[in-house]
Amino acid sequence: MRGAIKKLSISGCKSIRDLKEFELRDLNIIIGANGTGKSNLVQVFQLLVAMTRKNLQKFILENGGADNFLHNGLKNTPAIRIELEFASHSDYAQGPNFYRFELTPTVEETFLVREERKHGTTSWRSYGPPSPESRLHDERDEKSVTGGGRWNGVGHFIYESISRWIVYHFHDTSATAPMRRSEIVEDNQVLRHNGGNIAPFLLRLKNDPSLRSYYQEIVHATRLVIPFFDDFRLDVLMFGDAEKVKLSWQQKGSDFPMQPYHLSDGSIRFICLATALLQPFPPSAIVIDEPELGLHPEAIAILAELIRAAAKRTQILVATQSPSLLNEFTIEDIIVVNRHDGQSTFARLNHADYNEWLEEYSVGELWTKNVIDGGTSDA
Repeated sequence: MRGAIKKLSISGCKSIRDLKEFELRDLNIIIGANGTGKSNLVQVFQLLVAMTRKNLQKFILENGGADNFLHNGLKNTPAIRIELEFASHSDYAQGPNFYRFELTPTVEETFLVREERKHGTTSWRSYGPPSPESRLHDERDEKSVTGGGRWNGVGHFIYESISRWIVYHFHDTSATAPMRRSEIVEDNQVLRHNGGNIAPFLLRLKNDPSLRSYYQEIVHATRLVIPFFDDFRLDVLMFGDAEKVKLSWQQKGSDFPMQPYHLSDGSIRFICLATALLQPFPPSAIVIDEPELGLHPEAIAILAELIRAAAKRTQILVATQSPSLLNEFTIEDIIVVNRHDGQSTFARLNHADYNEWLEEYSVGELWTKNVIDGGTSDA
């Protein structure tokens, strides 16, 4: 898959002391007991997205400062090092692209970042001297050093891949959650990480003939989970000079417009998940932390089907603690996170190791029974 992460190395970041060239595939289901480090891996993706937006220092400070990111503190870890190998998404060259960076703490408890990139077997090239903010955005239009500037360079491909990751987090479904409130019609190009613009995003899909089939798929998936749901209304209202829309809907057999507060937490969360996984132009990677929260068991099975389908169009990473969700995937899809000697370890499962067990038990049952190391009884 063009632009997907092939291998990931992390050194010195939170509970991840030393992860070397770990393989990621199109579909990655990450499991582990509480506190093993699943969320720390998710936060690495959030960190990198912040770097593409020149928001590194803001992200670090909002999450406890530099010392909070160093494995066992500054005395044990002088710097964080992360390296990514991407699948080729160059039309003129087939080799992979590489990006690596080092975060060195300062006396102000922020970081200085030093970055390098390369293509294939070429030498590493620096983005410049250490800086408070990443230069990924600065090199987004870089041209190849060969080809007379006719082709995009490594810096362009690295930026295009990372900047288009989205870590979806639909945990906040309270009465004041962004997904339950109105948003301006123009905020409709990319579904935001918290679903805050889901109404204008759906309205765009509904009104655009070339995108309407995606809207219909989302409606169909929602009907499977909410049997009395008929369709979204998405009425545009004027708020002064602003046109806004919110997630109103109607139930079968009635033309009465239902409001977001009529939807349960699990229902509105599923609508956001279905929209994220069925969107017409998916991000280069979708990361979802605990999507099973508040969902009915039958909804979890449908969610798994959507996840598998989305993994055919983009790279998917899902962190979960749900045995029911695990039951819907093959053993090779699963990455187990454990905690040994104070550090997180990551291992992808192999079907051959569980052949006999799988004749009698599902994957979720094996995890619950601790046949798969780090099962739910460790939580």
